[in-house]
Amino acid sequence: MATAIRRLGVLTGGGDCPGLNAVIRAVVRRSAADGIEVIGVANGWKGLMEAETIPLDLTSVSGIIHRGGTILGTSRTNPYRRPEDLARLKATYRRLGLEALITIGGEDTLGVAAKLVREGLSIIGVPKTIDNDLSGTDYTFGFDTSVNIAMEAIDRLHTTAESHHRIMVVEVMGRHAGWIALHAGLAGGADVILIPEFPIDLDEVCTAIQKRHERGKRFSIVVVAEGAELKPGQGPPPPTPAAGRDPSPAGERVAQDEFGHVRLGGIGQMVADLIGRKTGFETRVSVLGHVQRGGSPTAFDRVLGTRFGVKAVELVLAGEFGRMVSLQGNRIVSVPIAEAVGRLKTVDVEMYQLAKVFFG
Repeated sequence: MATAIRRLGVLTGGGDCPGLNAVIRAVVRRSAADGIEVIGVANGWKGLMEAETIPLDLTSVSGIIHRGGTILGTSRTNPYRRPEDLARLKATYRRLGLEALITIGGEDTLGVAAKLVREGLSIIGVPKTIDNDLSGTDYTFGFDTSVNIAMEAIDRLHTTAESHHRIMVVEVMGRHAGWIALHAGLAGGADVILIPEFPIDLDEVCTAIQKRHERGKRFSIVVVAEGAELKPGQGPPPPTPAAGRDPSPAGERVAQDEFGHVRLGGIGQMVADLIGRKTGFETRVSVLGHVQRGGSPTAFDRVLGTRFGVKAVELVLAGEFGRMVSLQGNRIVSVPIAEAVGRLKTVDVEMYQLAKVFFG
């Protein structure tokens, strides 16, 4: 059923991602065609709690499609942590006169959106994560850009690894899913790819590297996702807590965000140290970090973000709230937000076995 909408809100939450501005631009351009006023909510759910808004019109979104990041700002705020925050958010939504809200985010941001839909807010979701781990869509914008950035880094590291006869361990993003590591590693000709879905077998890794040396290849590239873990018993023992430090999980909460995610990092260095120790080969690590999510989006991500933004407004006009835009094949469709965030999309055994053909 078509809905008469006069004022529409749009926000971006979670980590920044190449292609966000393409979505924002498309939302404003498509809304303008129907005379809909668009209000940008600054800094994610935090901005909706605190009524931080940015008026959006054709002028303000002109020339932003090539820009990385988000002109609206973002945060990892969870309004469900405190009842008073949730009440403020709902009150602000009503006070701003929003008749619908387009929420651009990943698992956490859209998880909040799914709960708010159940409480009566009119929300459409747009999937955003460079990890490409959201169910319900074949690809998310930002993923292609991050893979290309990681691939280019691997290409460059090949030359120094070969020149110095070194093992280079490249740590890339990927908390729960190894899509970036897998695609960048395959495209960049990595010799070993290590991902969160399959615990790292150091003996297997070192055997592959040693076989390369036996064939006269005196260097190797190992790509590891930040969320990958060693098989039990293969890593160093956990450090002894410093005096006065609480060793319990509660003592580690300072390293968590509002959705309970622990800040990751360090697996690349650990793997490099262990490879060097077991093989005797000189080993170095390169952590790509946030460079993977910065800068201009690729053409693919600009087009995908644009298609998502247009479809999101059309879902608003059709009154199909509680749904998320999705790429399936080459078609832009929609799926329930709750279904999309119900489980993570991870690398399956078949895909990883394909990658292992090229190990060593």
